[in-house]
Amino acid sequence: MGTDKILRRAREVLGIEKEAIEDVSQNLDDSFKEAVEHIYSCQGKVVVTGMGKAGIVGRKIAATLASTGTPAVSLHPAEALHGDVGIVTGNDIVLAISNSGETEEVLQLIPLIRKIGVEVISMTGNLQSRLAKMSDVVLNVSVRREACPMGLVPTASTTATLAVGDALAMVLLDKRGFQREEYAVYHPGGELGKKLGPKSRVQSRKSRVRSRKSKAQGGKSNVQR
Repeated sequence: MGTDKILRRAREVLGIEKEAIEDVSQNLDDSFKEAVEHIYSCQGKVVVTGMGKAGIVGRKIAATLASTGTPAVSLHPAEALHGDVGIVTGNDIVLAISNSGETEEVLQLIPLIRKIGVEVISMTGNLQSRLAKMSDVVLNVSVRREACPMGLVPTASTTATLAVGDALAMVLLDKRGFQREEYAVYHPGGELGKKLGPKSRVQSRKSRVRSRKSKAQGGKSNVQR
């Protein structure tokens, strides 16, 4: 493969993935608003689960939520079936990811989740799937095609799912009024930590003190934990 073909193919892949993000953007509907409200009002944490590439995307979504004011963890569905489902409590909400909506490990997990009394939000590319039918809220992350020439390797679909996860996290961030100073507390390390600096962390501590005082007086903190 020559240099021209390499660049042409790379741009084709990026074009397909751009198309996928545009598709899921157009597909956003009231279900997305419902998902935001469910997560915002959750008194516990968001438990994100998925198998394979979906699980990897789920871990990133959980990490982004956790660092921006929405407590979240990732749960491997196969490990969950061997005891790790104990991490889920009745105050939590589950975000289940499966492009096909037919991933057996995820499907086997849902009845256990239901016994705990937890709501399920799913992200799937198949609105007629078993996972979609077992969910309280369904987010449509379907794409026209994968970037893989065989149409098999998760590429455009994982990009689209990750983008919708980012959209969820950023809308929740805005809804909570999450501030730079609060982010500094969750991210003291690395270059971001250096940019935020100790001043931001001091301001955040003052903000939390004000929030506690406000709560004691019947007010409501911006960041719900």
